[in-house]
Amino acid sequence: MSSHPKKLSYNQGILYALGCYIIWGIFPVFWKAITGIPAVNILAHRIVWSFVFLLIWVLLTNRHTFFNYIQQPVLLLRLGLAGFMVSINWGIYICVVESGHIIEAGLGYYINSLVNVFLGYVFLKERLATLQKVAVLFALTGVLYFTLSYGQFPWISLSLATSFGLYGLLKKKAKLESMPALTVETMMVSPFVLAFLVYTTGSSETLSLFPPSMLTSFLLVISGIVTAIPLYWFGKSAQVIPLSTLGFIQYLYTTLQLLLGIFVYNETFGIEYLICFAFVWAGLAFYTFSILKGKKVTIAK
Repeated sequence: MSSHPKKLSYNQGILYALGCYIIWGIFPVFWKAITGIPAVNILAHRIVWSFVFLLIWVLLTNRHTFFNYIQQPVLLLRLGLAGFMVSINWGIYICVVESGHIIEAGLGYYINSLVNVFLGYVFLKERLATLQKVAVLFALTGVLYFTLSYGQFPWISLSLATSFGLYGLLKKKAKLESMPALTVETMMVSPFVLAFLVYTTGSSETLSLFPPSMLTSFLLVISGIVTAIPLYWFGKSAQVIPLSTLGFIQYLYTTLQLLLGIFVYNETFGIEYLICFAFVWAGLAFYTFSILKGKKVTIAK
């Protein structure tokens, strides 16, 4: 049997969630700084270096739990699926940011908040108070309006939303210690992406294992650290916070991305974005007020 982590308080879970979402909100700055490397290779480096960093950390701090997890075949398959889901999400996200569609990525994570509410309701029996239902209705209205105004089905945004929503559900149901579980997730995916890196190495200057630019090489290596820390915090928060609540806290992250896209990278922000933004933040205000009144999401018996 797998070991269970020490239970965090609800407030500690909120702090972990706020920390990871703030860092994720400014992530585009980091990925934009890595230039001249194809997105799929950036993804491969991100996974491999995340595994290296996590493995060192867990061997120094919690090796017993890590070895316990890797001795359980069913658990390995479950964590491998989680690693596959988050890798898909990382890859899509890097491609979207590199192609100058940060605002579209923001829409994806707005939709992800609604996906979290849906998954929490269906699979975890999470129930919402009246104000929280009003909040969901406002947010859903904004996203639907944007989708219709966008003029085409937002496949990229929905792919981001669904992949990370399913990853969050897997983390929520697993109830495992965050850092050892993350290490196993990246371990299960790393052999495939490492093989890809070796296969593509030498086919061009930009596809060498370490690019000529020292800055780019440095950023690729530390991508493991900047990936693992907020993901660790997310795993900690998912232990104690309802998935639907995580979904609404996530609006902080998506809003930071929107602001970066508009004011730093000069992406177009039309009236459809503004109306969607207004509805979503109205919903967030209702949800926050409900939480402050102590009406947290309840779990149906």
